[in-house]
Amino acid sequence: MKKNCVKIVAYSLLSLAMAGCVSPHPDAPMIQTANSSYHPVILISIDGFKPEYLGRGVTPALNALAAEGARAENMRPSFPSITFPNHYTLVTGLRPDHHGIVANTMDDQNIAGVRFKMSNKSAVLDRRWWDQAEPVWVTAEKNKIKTGIMFWPGSEAAIHGVRPSEYSAFDETVTPVARVDTVLHWMDKHADSRPGFLTIYFDQVDHAGHDFGPDTKEVTDAAATVDAAIARLTEGLRARRIAANIVIVSDHGMAATSSERTILLDQLASPASYDVVVYGSYAGIEPKAGQEENVAKALLKAHEHMQCWKKEDIPARYQYGKNPRVPRFVCLADVGWLVVPDARAAGKANKGAHGYDNLSQEMQALFIAQGPAFKKATVLPAFDNVDVYSLLMKLTGLPAQPSDGTIDAIQPALVQ
Repeated sequence: MKKNCVKIVAYSLLSLAMAGCVSPHPDAPMIQTANSSYHPVILISIDGFKPEYLGRGVTPALNALAAEGARAENMRPSFPSITFPNHYTLVTGLRPDHHGIVANTMDDQNIAGVRFKMSNKSAVLDRRWWDQAEPVWVTAEKNKIKTGIMFWPGSEAAIHGVRPSEYSAFDETVTPVARVDTVLHWMDKHADSRPGFLTIYFDQVDHAGHDFGPDTKEVTDAAATVDAAIARLTEGLRARRIAANIVIVSDHGMAATSSERTILLDQLASPASYDVVVYGSYAGIEPKAGQEENVAKALLKAHEHMQCWKKEDIPARYQYGKNPRVPRFVCLADVGWLVVPDARAAGKANKGAHGYDNLSQEMQALFIAQGPAFKKATVLPAFDNVDVYSLLMKLTGLPAQPSDGTIDAIQPALVQ
C-alpha cells in the first residue's frame, strides 16, 4: 500500500480539529483565506439511490443542491445495472462491454485460476482486470492534476501503472462522516498538494435496499444518514471558501425481491452441465466442455419471468455480450424476480436487487450537479450514464479518452 494512503481515523480526527466540526472558529486561517482559484471537481456516488428517494422528506441537502444547480429527471445506467460495471462506466465513459468490468463476478481466460469478485481483494487490486480502460483519476495524474479517491471501484489498483495521489482501501465500517472528513482534510493541504479531482462513495443506501427492500424505513434512514454527510461536506466547503463543482450520482436503482419469486436453474438443466458465474437479477452461465448444446436446449426456450440468450444474440440495445469476459449464456429475470442456482440459494434471497433491464423504471439512477460551472434550477431530460465522463473531463479540463458518451445531454446545464 502506498505510503500516503489515508489512515481514516487519524485524518478524521484531524479534520474535525481543523474544521471545528464543520463550523471553524472565526479566527481560523481557512476562514481568512479565500480559495478563489481552487475549484475542485468532487464526484459523489450514493450506491443504489433511486431518484424517488428525494421525495421522502429526509434529504434536505441533496434537494438544496438540486435546486441550486442541475438535476436529471433520471439517469439511465448501463447494462447490467450493478455496482462495479456502472461505477467504472461513470469514470471511463465506456459501456461494461468496452471497459471490461462486465459484472461484479467474472472470469477471464487470460487470468487463469482467478474469479474476480468484490470480496476477492487480490483480484480487485490486480490491474489486469481494469486496464481495458483509463478512469478519470489516471488521466488526471498523468496530466499533473492530483486526485483524492475516497473509495471507488478500481481505485486501489495501479491501473496502467498509476495510482491516485490519495486513496483509501475500501472499508464499509468507515462512517459517512469519516469519509467526508477525509476528503476535507485532503483539500486542507498546501496548494501544490491538494487534489483537483476527488470522489466519495457511500454504500449505506444500497445495503439497506438489499437487506430490507427499497420501500422501507431502513432505506429512508440510510438516505437521511448520507444526506447529513453531504450537508457536512457542503458546510466544510463553505467554511473553507472553496467553490467546488459537485457531481452526485448513483449507479443504479433498486427493486423489491422475494425468495418466493425465484427461478431455479437446477430445475431447467443438470448442474453437472454448466457453471454459474454470476446470478441474481440476471445469471451468467458457462457450459462445461461438450455441454453447450444441452445447456442451449434447456435455456433457449420460453420461460416464465426470464429470458435467456447466447451472448452473441443479446439484443443490441443492451450493448452487452461482445467482451470475452461475458459468459456464454446470459439469462435476465423480469424485474422483481431472481435467477438462482437452486432452492438453497433461493432461501437466501435478498429483499431488494438490481441488475435488471437498464431501461426499467426501478433501475433509474440519480444525477445532481452544483457549483460555479452549473446553471441554477435546471432540470435535464433523462440521459445515459456514459455521458457523465464527458462532463467530468470538461470540468477538469483534461483530455478525454475515446468513450461511448458525449457532453450534449448535459451541456444545457452548464454556464458556458
